[in-house]
Amino acid sequence: MTGSSGLPVLFDRVLVANRGEIAVRIIRTLKAMGIRSVAVYTDVDRDAMHVTAADQAVGIGPAGAYLDVQAIVDAATGVGAQALHPGYGFLSENTALARRCAEAGIVFIGPPPAAIEAMGDKINAKRTVAAAGVPVVPGRDEAGLSPEQLADAALDIGLPVLLKPSAGGGGKGMRLVTVAADLPNAIAEAQREAIGAFGDGTLLVERFVARPRHIEVQVFADTHGTVVSLGERECSLQRRHQKIIEEAPSPFLDDASRAAMSASAVAAAVACGYVGAGTVEFIVSADRAGEYFFMEMNTRLQVEHPVTELVLGLDLVELQVRVAAGEPLPWADQAAVPSPRGHAIEARVYAEDPGRGFLPASGTVRLLREPRRLPHVRIDSALQTGTVVGTTYDPMLSKVIAWGADRSQALARLRGALAATAVVGVTTNVGFLRRLTEYPAVTAGDLDTGLVERMAADLLTDPAPSHVMAAAAMLEDLLAVPIGAVVDPWTLRDGWRLTGTAPRPSRWRAAGREVDVTLHEGAVTVGDGAAEAASARLTGRARLEVTWSGTTTSYVWAVDGDVVWLALEGDVWAVARQRETIDHAGPAAAGAGPVTSPMPGTVLQVHVAPGDAVVAGQALVSVGAMKMEHVVTAPTDGIVGGVLVRPGDSVGLDQPLAVIDTVPAPDDTTDDGTADDDTHDNGAAGDGTGGHGTGGRTGTP
Repeated sequence: MTGSSGLPVLFDRVLVANRGEIAVRIIRTLKAMGIRSVAVYTDVDRDAMHVTAADQAVGIGPAGAYLDVQAIVDAATGVGAQALHPGYGFLSENTALARRCAEAGIVFIGPPPAAIEAMGDKINAKRTVAAAGVPVVPGRDEAGLSPEQLADAALDIGLPVLLKPSAGGGGKGMRLVTVAADLPNAIAEAQREAIGAFGDGTLLVERFVARPRHIEVQVFADTHGTVVSLGERECSLQRRHQKIIEEAPSPFLDDASRAAMSASAVAAAVACGYVGAGTVEFIVSADRAGEYFFMEMNTRLQVEHPVTELVLGLDLVELQVRVAAGEPLPWADQAAVPSPRGHAIEARVYAEDPGRGFLPASGTVRLLREPRRLPHVRIDSALQTGTVVGTTYDPMLSKVIAWGADRSQALARLRGALAATAVVGVTTNVGFLRRLTEYPAVTAGDLDTGLVERMAADLLTDPAPSHVMAAAAMLEDLLAVPIGAVVDPWTLRDGWRLTGTAPRPSRWRAAGREVDVTLHEGAVTVGDGAAEAASARLTGRARLEVTWSGTTTSYVWAVDGDVVWLALEGDVWAVARQRETIDHAGPAAAGAGPVTSPMPGTVLQVHVAPGDAVVAGQALVSVGAMKMEHVVTAPTDGIVGGVLVRPGDSVGLDQPLAVIDTVPAPDDTTDDGTADDDTHDNGAAGDGTGGHGTGGRTGTP
């Protein structure tokens, strides 16, 4: 963009075509540059933080409108925006949006459509960079391979192989196949998930590199012919092929490997005529730093860009805006690019349950603690108390980033920041991430992309620890004390009687476990355990201080009806008060009963019908959420007694999907030789809640 003098000038108004933490982060830079920001929002995001953070906001319609090219361009033209920043995800790598912006006279803050097209398709990308001399992973990438051809190609390359969607990244639709018999189902699932996420089921197949490290290089190019590398990021800590911790620089590369990868990344950018910020991703053998292969190029800003910003002292969003306005990069060549200073590490906070295999979670943020005042800690977030986390969009909620003079200090600062983070009301991975930063292989820098899943079980915490059950009971006791003068001692719940203090029992449930807790004369008994000396007090700012067996612990808390939320060092527990009920369900028959959804989401496919015989592990229902598909399988051999959902149905966490009846034993017949038709009591009657909770209270006494 040029002024009357022919010199580049910055924009007056920029539309941010995104949501969540990245929209807030882009808006922050636009404000610092003196540029008016315009947010867009869907019906479900009307009260989101990015809406209030922007100078102006435009509603664009239903939940899927962030993917509506015409709605986005109409919003930009309607407010007179001169440029559009797509962030990442959604339409950030969509050639149609880039072209429509050009047609409407709006500057797209990203690469030209041809570069997006060349690198957005993995098949074309591999061929383009291979022609430029960049090493690529051996595989088959012909367009239009049928499922049978994909299976044959996989066997020709040699198992194990990776099936990958050609049209997108982020781990969506990716499948690792190690056994030939798994190929047909893996190909069908990968294609179905790729169509759902990207609208294109085209797959490619590549050799799987054993113990790979995922290392990417940040590149930047301007419209004046300068293309540079801004260093690499290590992204090997992943689950479900998606990154959860990233750092810069990589603790693995030596100077020679770093220089070679940077040169290859620049060559890839030059090969596709790139402009703006981009990331070239490589697989690197964990055993040989010098052996690396091109994976893909992300033609946008990356989620993990803050670690590069912290070690280089740059604002990459500002650099994007300036390059899009026609300014040259501040470096004439690669030699002028600053060297990294210190080390930075980022942790992604997801709404997910590590104890359920990292499946997505949902809920409402009842209370929020983000450590924004810790030294050298940065929080990129759009969370606030009252934020509703659903299953419509990606489950990433925020990012916690720490800088240190060296890697050890950066890790320690990140660990402390995660311990000080509490997202109360939604299950997250914060506690898991904190323990991950303490894991010996992580502290040693001995990383690979399979490390997290190999040792995930070692990092899970007790979903219903005794100390939390005790704290919930003591909190309830404290909240029951009335404020002001007490006239009638019989109204108190302190157990006082003329004959002495009476025990105060209560029953609590967490993660499927029910425990009786008894408070009596300064002691607490949990389950069958011994009575332990205990005391508790409310210390303000949503803090509950509990002393139990000589140890004092400070929890962050909130109460929603009969559910008590307690947070400690990144972990959050939901503990439900169980009330006495008249009806009691009988015991479930062994192996029989409802099969429930492990996550909130939408039913994509039902694989069985009532009356079908199934075996343990057989697919029953496929549930999708946040661009991910999960196949729910039969827990035991049996007969499908009922299917409770249909494709397209929305389901909640632990909602029954189907009922499995056990196969009757040979002698399980009546006198007349017919099968006993008694129904099994599955124990589902009565949720044990009596509606006597405190009703949405938070920890402000």
